[in-house]
Amino acid sequence: MFTGIVEEVGEVLSKQQLGDCARLTIRGPVVTADAGHGDSIAVNGVCLTVVDVLPGGQFTADVMGETLNRSSLGGLEVGSPVNLERAAAVNSRLGGHIVQGHVDATGRILARTPAEGWEVVRIELPAALARYVVEKGSITVDGISLTVSALGEGWFEVSLIPTTRELTTLGRAPVGTAVNLEVDVIAKYVERLMHRPAD
Repeated sequence: MFTGIVEEVGEVLSKQQLGDCARLTIRGPVVTADAGHGDSIAVNGVCLTVVDVLPGGQFTADVMGETLNRSSLGGLEVGSPVNLERAAAVNSRLGGHIVQGHVDATGRILARTPAEGWEVVRIELPAALARYVVEKGSITVDGISLTVSALGEGWFEVSLIPTTRELTTLGRAPVGTAVNLEVDVIAKYVERLMHRPAD
């Protein structure tokens, strides 16, 4: 489990194709400081398992074909910046919201509107996810816990404070960039329970 509070922006150092999957080597000295084999690190909001921790603050992780197809990780290249977060510690504050690292879909950045002290980013919302997104609710974009500030047909907006703009990839991603989306898991459980036949 994660909180959607990005700890650092790392860099893809290599991407090795292994049939229908890939092995990524990523530089992230903060998230690897106490990482070990089998630990979970969210990469652009995708929960990956650490295969090896390497010198120089690097780690490797395998990405299966399903994940490459359903997230934006398939489009990563050597040199791509990525948002990184270690799994949440149960003895710490939950700064964002409950994030599983299980990407539901991808969307594209549709527009960026600068404002004084912040920026509004409009993002495509796939129809299959629309029922889980509400204004002032939480959504994860590339691993960042954000509040939905506006909602329309086929889109939603988030407002980025200066810290988010400076310390995450979303702060500099141009219009057209694909981003990973994860809706609030609680909404999905509520829907499932409401449609479950009575015993």
